[in-house]
Amino acid sequence: MQIDPRNSRQLLELQLSNINNQTNGSAVPTGSTTDFSNMMDGLLNADNRSLSDAENQISTSKRSNDGLLWLQLGSTYSPDLNTVSSSRAGSLESLLASNNAGQADSGKSLPTDFESLISQASAKYGVPESLIKAVIDTESGFNPNVVSSAGAKGLMQLMDGTAAGLGVSDSFDPGQNIDAGTKYLSLQLQRFGGQEKMALAAYNAGPGRLSRLGVTNDNELMSMLHLLPVETQNYITKVERARSKYSI
Repeated sequence: MQIDPRNSRQLLELQLSNINNQTNGSAVPTGSTTDFSNMMDGLLNADNRSLSDAENQISTSKRSNDGLLWLQLGSTYSPDLNTVSSSRAGSLESLLASNNAGQADSGKSLPTDFESLISQASAKYGVPESLIKAVIDTESGFNPNVVSSAGAKGLMQLMDGTAAGLGVSDSFDPGQNIDAGTKYLSLQLQRFGGQEKMALAAYNAGPGRLSRLGVTNDNELMSMLHLLPVETQNYITKVERARSKYSI
């Protein structure tokens, strides 16, 4: 079953409207957010979703215009975007274990000021605590109030559009930010079969960019890494280096 073109068009129009509002320094109207959520519910209840046509039209950079993030989110979690079953978390853990066979990672990590929130998100979405901490360290240095020059906010540096699509009302709230950021990271890990470098590149540059690059695994990604933005090239190394600080 393909996405209803009417829904797709409305989603894109709303997202472009949000981008314009952000550019003009004005807030996104509450009504638009509500309509957007209602359409998301309809998309998430579909049996199957196709992203290729839409991804060819709009870049999905997390750092700029998130464009089709909502459709990407809906391709993994159904019917409720805010609920992830333990079986899905377990499935992701199995994927990661398989891809990282032979690499030492006890699943334990050094404590931080947000230990309880990170532990909850890890258990909920199947993402290792050490990886969540490494992303937070790289994105914000564990400063919950940081805002990037591009407008990304909070511990895991969520853009306003991304945050809204993930049900976040306050990106500076550590609990909401960590839950949403981990959910998004989990989506990318599942999307790319547990390939961590692929997921990290998608978290930074957007999954659409990786799809257009035509890579399917970490090895292919690293061989073509020079074709991605310099920020993304450095991002993977920074996260992996940060992760070594928290893995025990």
